[in-house]
Amino acid sequence: MSPLPEAELVRSSVQLYRYLLRCCRRLPQGPVQQHYRHAIRQSFKVHADEDDPERIQQIIKRAIEDADWVMNK
Repeated sequence: MSPLPEAELVRSSVQLYRYLLRCCRRLPQGPVQQHYRHAIRQSFKVHADEDDPERIQQIIKRAIEDADWVMNK
């Protein structure tokens, strides 16, 4: 099960970013939430110059799987 039902609708990097930040809101307030928000921002900065559509889809798929793992943890 995905952390939020909108996971299937994520098709672009902007949609992924918004989706992951919405997932963060469901985490406990404080250091945990801040850590994951920072990690999301850093990952987007690292992959900002990615232009291969296939690679972008791989990154999106992996990010959703990782978010699912964190939310179930």
